[in-house]
Amino acid sequence: MDYAASFYRFKMLILAATTRGERKMDRIVQLPDNIANQIAAGEVIQRPASAVKELLENAVDAGADEIRLIIVDAGKTLIQVIDNGNGMSETDARLCFERHATSKIRSIDDLFHIKTMGFRGEALASIAAVAQVELKTKRPDDETGTLIELENSIVLRQEPVAVANGTCISMKNLFFNVPARRNFLKSNASEMRHIIEEFTRVAMSFPHIRFILISNNQQIFHLEQGSLKQRIIQLLGNSYNAKVVSVKEETDFMKIYGFTGKPETAKKTRGDQYFFVNNRFIKSPYLNHAVMNAYREMIPQDSFPMYVLFIDLDPTQVDVNVHPTKQEIKFEDEKLIYAFIQAAIKHALAQFSVSPTLDFELDAGIQQLPAVSQPFTEDKKDIAKASSLFKGFTQKHQAHLIDKPSAGELKSWKDFYAPIPKEEAPLFDYEKTEKQQQVFAEKKKQAFLIDENTELKQVLHSYIIAPVNNSFLLINQQAAHERVLYERMKKIAIGKPAVTQRSMFPSTLELTPADAVLLNELLPDLQMLGYLIEPFGNNCFVIQGTPADLESGNEKQLIDFTLEQYKHFNTEIKISNREKLIRSLARQRAVKTGNRLTEPEMRELIGSLFECEVYNTAPDGNPTYLEFKLEQIERMFGR
Repeated sequence: MDYAASFYRFKMLILAATTRGERKMDRIVQLPDNIANQIAAGEVIQRPASAVKELLENAVDAGADEIRLIIVDAGKTLIQVIDNGNGMSETDARLCFERHATSKIRSIDDLFHIKTMGFRGEALASIAAVAQVELKTKRPDDETGTLIELENSIVLRQEPVAVANGTCISMKNLFFNVPARRNFLKSNASEMRHIIEEFTRVAMSFPHIRFILISNNQQIFHLEQGSLKQRIIQLLGNSYNAKVVSVKEETDFMKIYGFTGKPETAKKTRGDQYFFVNNRFIKSPYLNHAVMNAYREMIPQDSFPMYVLFIDLDPTQVDVNVHPTKQEIKFEDEKLIYAFIQAAIKHALAQFSVSPTLDFELDAGIQQLPAVSQPFTEDKKDIAKASSLFKGFTQKHQAHLIDKPSAGELKSWKDFYAPIPKEEAPLFDYEKTEKQQQVFAEKKKQAFLIDENTELKQVLHSYIIAPVNNSFLLINQQAAHERVLYERMKKIAIGKPAVTQRSMFPSTLELTPADAVLLNELLPDLQMLGYLIEPFGNNCFVIQGTPADLESGNEKQLIDFTLEQYKHFNTEIKISNREKLIRSLARQRAVKTGNRLTEPEMRELIGSLFECEVYNTAPDGNPTYLEFKLEQIERMFGR
């Protein structure tokens, strides 16, 4: 290059620098690693239970046969996982806290053959960004182990240490540098329930591994190595010992095994329902619907069966990299999986004579499907590689394929939130003043007053017919009683504690660890409502007394059903714990449909109903009565 060319290039550089100085400064900057890790941690580590899940899965991937989980203050102060797995070298121990550093995959093709629990290399980096972390690890062949301490993704100390084979990782003061996220955490009892839930999912997947859970120096679980059924009983309670049937079906395409509950084990909540695909816990409403169809006409419509089902199939047929929690996956042939699960459960129930009238004609064709009846050959593997799921990974660093919504779908989505036209506006005027509404309610209540001469009739042992002015009321006795009990207990909850009647013979209540944590959380509110329940250790409680107006004899059943109903409300609506408890108790103690009532009992129930502040709806929002006016009835008959 000659002198003139060099001088010209230098002149142009000076000019460019001057021009940049005159413009506004550039606004886009690359974030430091510690800030980027902290942002990414929000997706992976949402609460202490999220960290527990990631650390337990890492211990499983390390080949451990004994894993110990130690919790202090529901994970807010300490989460410690100790395993006797393979351990790590000094270099690996330092690299494991870097983002996207993993030993599970090497290339994009490995994403189609994932058999480990973790693979993205994000968990430890996220944990180190929002907590104070201490790692001790040692391989069996090494003389000494490695100690690393981190805070805010910054290594504070690294040195050799004498430690047992395996890995011990301690996560202290979660979200210490994110006050908003720490304030978002729920009570210790609530967070502990989530931790037990994640612990249960991992421990159930690997019954050949010994698991120990210690919370605040109290041992919650000690799960010895054993069979899957033993592990289920250890985790979900001894009540399932004689109430589950074995499910086992296998083809060249897939294998399903596990246990499903008999119809009498159905509950009002979905708590005891577990799906595992290649030992990974998943949530799938679609597959759950297959199970519900298999139980059709065997359980009530609003009940849910218990099941623990494992599905093993070729990793190339599933995409697990859909959600940060890895609990949502995509199947290559979802309809086939649906039909196979439904048929397998029906076959298991019939095989154990749970339902001799089951009809298998609808699912007989499943065995004739090519994917089931024919072996999975090399040619079919080539066809699978040409599928849309396999082709979804076409670009570098592409996690998964996300289809863009069509213009029609986007339009309909916007139309869903469009304002209601005036001609379709609700008939009820919500703009009335509060005073006007109160006056209207009082006039309505006065119109429904029932005196001693009013003739009352009970129909179907569930409804009460009460004639009023030119009309009659059809009252749902259970809904009406729920409203009465609800308002009574609500007044007690904000006033003086209810009177407690001590039992001459206290009863003992044994619960699962998750339900025991829940009951401990509810004890103060239960005591306010007249219940005297004391912890007895090892997930046991002693019922010393009940409300004075409650008949004795079924205290254990009442508490069991109350907890179940509480969990039902917990999944549906966001209300306070006390509100959910009062609603649960009101529903449990209310007179049930099918119970015969005397005329004095009906008259007292109706009188108490119309003395309530809100008398027209039950606590769940359903109506307590329906009014049939004379003119409406006459129109029905064409008069």
